[in-house]
Amino acid sequence: MLTRKQHELLMFIHERVRESGIPPSFDEMKDALDLKSKSGIHRLINALVERGFLRRMEKRARALEIIKLPENVADNQRPATTRSQAQRLSHPGARPARGETRTVSSDARSAGSPRRTENDSAVSVPVLGRIAAGTPIEALQHKVSDVPVPGTMLGRGDHYALEVTGDSMINAGILDGDTVIINETSTATTGDIVVALVDETEATLKRLRRRGDSIALEAANPAYETRLYGADRVRIQGRLVGLIRRY
Repeated sequence: MLTRKQHELLMFIHERVRESGIPPSFDEMKDALDLKSKSGIHRLINALVERGFLRRMEKRARALEIIKLPENVADNQRPATTRSQAQRLSHPGARPARGETRTVSSDARSAGSPRRTENDSAVSVPVLGRIAAGTPIEALQHKVSDVPVPGTMLGRGDHYALEVTGDSMINAGILDGDTVIINETSTATTGDIVVALVDETEATLKRLRRRGDSIALEAANPAYETRLYGADRVRIQGRLVGLIRRY
């Protein structure tokens, strides 16, 4: 899954490379995405590299190479290399080309939607990476594994799992290292513990409180302050329905 800003940056780089053969400068990327500093561009590029969409090329100016594009991009807009990769990966028995790594769809939640395991009482749920229960960290990653979840824990709709880092939710019974189970939804009620995407770049696990036209993301640990945002800066990506803890 790509955030909106990650998708915008990737497509901006793609269009510039198609037009001129040269990736845009950091200043051009910053202006195109209307960001205040180049540090935001660095974070977005790091995320795209980690997710396998971009590759840094050493000892070259503006050294960025597009490896793949999101699946919803029209085939005739793709570079020849990404088109051939997509065609090979569309056939389950096809072997990857030399140097090519098979990757999970950018929309890991739909590609890895919960499925029944051999034990009918358990459902296999995709783990999408780590989520901060503390200071917000980089937004959600692509699918990294699966975890079996008791079917009774899940309700209607799609679900995904995240590994918790940090201790800001300890008084809600959520500890560092826990795996939280999230019902994918874009709406939530005041008091729900949610996965919140802030400014389309950072994700965090917090309790949601609505305060007029603002949204408060509230920790469950007095060592952390409640953060208040304008409603347009926060996008709900899911609601906590359970957790799994290993001892």
